[in-house]
Amino acid sequence: MLQNRDIIVVGIQPWDIEIGSNCKNIAAEFAKNNRVLYVNSPLDRITKLRQGKSEKIKKRIRIVNSGKPELVEISPNLWNLFPATINESINRIGSNRLFDWLNKINNKRFATQIKVAIDRLGFKDFILFNDSDMFRSYYLKEYLKPEIYIYYTRDNLIAMDYWKKHGIRIEALHMKKADLVVANSTYLAALARKFNPNSFYVGQGCDISLFDSRLISVFPDDLRNIPKPIIGYIGALLSLRLDINVLEYIAVSRPEWSLVLVGPEDEAFKNSMLHQFKNVYFLGNKQGSELPSYLKHFDVTINPQVLSPVTIGNYPRKIDEYLAMGKPTVATKTEAMSVFADYTYLAEKKEDYITCIEKALSEDNEEIRLKREEFAKQHTWENNVLEISNAIKTVKCSD
Repeated sequence: MLQNRDIIVVGIQPWDIEIGSNCKNIAAEFAKNNRVLYVNSPLDRITKLRQGKSEKIKKRIRIVNSGKPELVEISPNLWNLFPATINESINRIGSNRLFDWLNKINNKRFATQIKVAIDRLGFKDFILFNDSDMFRSYYLKEYLKPEIYIYYTRDNLIAMDYWKKHGIRIEALHMKKADLVVANSTYLAALARKFNPNSFYVGQGCDISLFDSRLISVFPDDLRNIPKPIIGYIGALLSLRLDINVLEYIAVSRPEWSLVLVGPEDEAFKNSMLHQFKNVYFLGNKQGSELPSYLKHFDVTINPQVLSPVTIGNYPRKIDEYLAMGKPTVATKTEAMSVFADYTYLAEKKEDYITCIEKALSEDNEEIRLKREEFAKQHTWENNVLEISNAIKTVKCSD
């Protein structure tokens, strides 16, 4: 395990983000044995223009106007930096040459802010850990000169419209110049090895402390009158990631099953035929602390992903949460899901979902539930950071 090191973490998510963040969890785990500086990305001009009335952006504007980066101590050994600079919004620029020139200017501004914090904290011989910030942090290796530079990939971002234009070119170059690349899925690790042989699958952490069925006594009121068996999904209902056709097929094929969907819907879900079926129940968005009580009363859990370049390599953290509760789980077969193959039922087409759910219902027993729970408990943030530490050690030993 990394110990007594100085580590700088940059990425695409700020510390004050409202949703869960791999990068924050990894930084917090690093900080148990090391000094860690977590750097928020700089404010850019488009965000200032479009979101200038939000409190978070107002705070960043005040810091920029002061000309002094703000360094906040989050906990012992962990600091959060708010840069006092604005980046130019350059993603729509068509010319690679012009993009690279402006991106270098952005990176230099960013690096200057980080250097202020490095000096204040007295960081030496530091590790720079980059959570997929392929543009704004592209030149930080050159400007900051870390002892070790790590690029972390956890989503196939270049499959998304925002990142495609320059990301296909830039991320490949970024991975190539990193000392090592670490990935949270086997699929993404294989992609990274095309550009850097020092690319490692390091798994995924998950806070499953809330997901212990023995500690849950609440029976949600909106579940009480729903007939069994309950086939359930928890998470954002986004057509970009979930296959509506699979859900409709399950509902039509087995009207005696109750299909329960917990989470906020996008427009495609709101306008789907699913709302016309009597055996489909949309329970809406819930607080994170409420989710285990819903999950406890599901008979089978599902994750019907759309197969696309966006989803195929993603590590589905919800599977760990399902398994931590001992739940029989059916999911779309992807390379990333191979990690869970011995503990889940994997479907290749919509018809397979019916067969797999029926098998999950008939085979479930206490012994299998305990095996699922024990497997999920292995996927901790401590083990995730241990694998990152081992990857660093492997690269250092080969130098």
